[in-house]
Amino acid sequence: MDNYVIAISRGYGSGGKYIATKLAEKLKIPLLDRELLKMASMESGISEEIFNLSDEKIRKKLFTNYSRKLYQGGVLSPEDSRFTSDINLFNYQAKVLLNMSRKESFVVLGRAGFYILRNMPNVISINVQAPMEDCVESVMNREGLSMKDAAKKVKSINRYRDDYIKAYTGLPWWDMSYYDLALNTSRLDRDQCVDMITDFAGRKLGIQL
Repeated sequence: MDNYVIAISRGYGSGGKYIATKLAEKLKIPLLDRELLKMASMESGISEEIFNLSDEKIRKKLFTNYSRKLYQGGVLSPEDSRFTSDINLFNYQAKVLLNMSRKESFVVLGRAGFYILRNMPNVISINVQAPMEDCVESVMNREGLSMKDAAKKVKSINRYRDDYIKAYTGLPWWDMSYYDLALNTSRLDRDQCVDMITDFAGRKLGIQL
């Protein structure tokens, strides 16, 4: 394959979004995050609003019965009563990612990309993290929150991300053994991380990035 994909997972406040944005700019390839919802809507014919509503609904509840929702590929037809279920909406996002990974280069932020694309030889999976105190300080500075509120938000969003991944993959999101490269932004600044990912991806794929 001439194209490649870099899938980035990140802890809230670790700088993962900044790194993904700068990486996409440096490599001159698209960055996918919520844009994936629009693409999945076009692929399925399901309203983008339904994808957005599902995304927000998921954020407001804890996942249960993980084993009933695990991603196994495939999508349901419009005649199926579960056509607009959370799992089918997720499956359409996965279908879009897989199809794109065969044809073009891009960076995908979150969306369980590391798992959905795990069997593709042209995919590099990255996990960006930082110590809790660094993430809290970053959120305080960026969003103008108190230390208490920032800490609460970091914990809440990281818990959501862990629940999201467990619900659809059965895996613990924070386990670094599922990634090609793990970066701690308290040890390297964020722009250094962009350079390191570029170098690592080029070496792994055997191409000049």
